Amino acid sequence: MATETVEALVEGGKATAAPPLGPALGPLGVNIGQIINSINDKTGSFKGLQVPVKIEVNTESKEFTISVGTPPASELLKNEANLKKGSANPKEEMVADLKIEQLIKVAKMKEDSLLGKSLKEKIKEVLGTCRSMGVMVEGKRPAETLKDVIAGKYDKEIKEEKTELTAEELKEIEEERKRMAKEIEEQRAEYTEQAESIMAKLKGKPDGIIENRLEDAGIPTMIIKEVMKDEPIEGVQAEGMKEVPKEEEPEA
Repeated sequence: MATETVEALVEGGKATAAPPLGPALGPLGVNIGQIINSINDKTGSFKGLQVPVKIEVNTESKEFTISVGTPPASELLKNEANLKKGSANPKEEMVADLKIEQLIKVAKMKEDSLLGKSLKEKIKEVLGTCRSMGVMVEGKRPAETLKDVIAGKYDKEIKEEKTELTAEELKEIEEERKRMAKEIEEQRAEYTEQAESIMAKLKGKPDGIIENRLEDAGIPTMIIKEVMKDEPIEGVQAEGMKEVPKEEEPEA
């Protein structure tokens, strides 16, 4: 029996015949609409999340089977934190603060795809994803929370597999997310103003000297790139990138 497999990430409950599914399924001669409807039925509970799906098609009978995985841990964490995306600079900027119960929930949802043998080990893996996204847990950076998990601070919650939060706790999480977003915005504005002030004082100096001065002042790399990307390159026109000829000095 010859089979063809199509794999893709689709938004829960909102798969369409547009790429990537339509063009991949079309040559197989199957009822694309029927497959799309089936995928949406199976992924409806993951609304707003990217979900991995696998479609196996019997190329002779045109029968198909659909397997639905769970969204990546990063997608589940964004959903828990009500985030559109993780931090662009996770080493310096934290964008959300989750409860241990939410990590337990994500670890349980990703149970089959995580490497850890125990729930506690799986939670450690999820903490690694939090670290790359700039998401705090229990008011601490993931590396610090990891130490607490190892020390057994959350053994009770893990043993009980507690995943539910009260309405008050959810409200606190959302308020903290908004506070952190405002803090990041204010900090970036402060860094940008400081960087522009330094650049103004060094106007005409080589880019390397300006970058070094900005780094010495503690300006984050991301801000340095943003404020310098629109700076004209010395001796080069903005359009065409041709050298600007220097004016010849009149002969004495």
